[in-house]
Amino acid sequence: MRRTKKERQQLLSTTIKENPFITDEELAEKFQVSVQTIRLDRLELSIPELRERIKNVAEKRYEDEVRSLPLEEVIGEIIDIELDQSAISIFDVKEEHVFKRNKIARGHHVFAQANSLAVAVINDELALTAKANIQFKRSVKQNERVIAKARVLKIDKEHGRTFVEVNSSVNNELVFTGEFEMYRSKNQ
Repeated sequence: MRRTKKERQQLLSTTIKENPFITDEELAEKFQVSVQTIRLDRLELSIPELRERIKNVAEKRYEDEVRSLPLEEVIGEIIDIELDQSAISIFDVKEEHVFKRNKIARGHHVFAQANSLAVAVINDELALTAKANIQFKRSVKQNERVIAKARVLKIDKEHGRTFVEVNSSVNNELVFTGEFEMYRSKNQ
């Protein structure tokens, strides 16, 4: 028995709320309609495509997890985080991040991605950079994707310090490395 458009759209909305990771193809099979019909239904219901839904779920999850700074203050997009252990972010270098004449990224953007990731990985309301030892390994160009991986090396609760190593790569080539000594409150 075929459902009316209204019934299908109500079920579609409920199904996506229950499982935001369901694909348009899976929905089309479930409701026995074309993928195009599913896309039109989603459009009418203002339900974003799968990629946007995944991003929204991740942002909500990390918003609750990142304690040391608001998510919108993180440079790049956090794609994985385990507080006081490790974190990964992605930063796409666009025209506004580079020098006009040579299309090379301004260093402060690459540093900011690494530094904000070092702050975000700290499981504390307060996390500040006390000291940083950084090295740029090669220039990053416009349209390159920088993947920064932070790893907590040591937590010194007595002195309120956390030591974080961040390595940033483009296509598995190291472009930046930094060791950050982060201040955190001692009551953690």
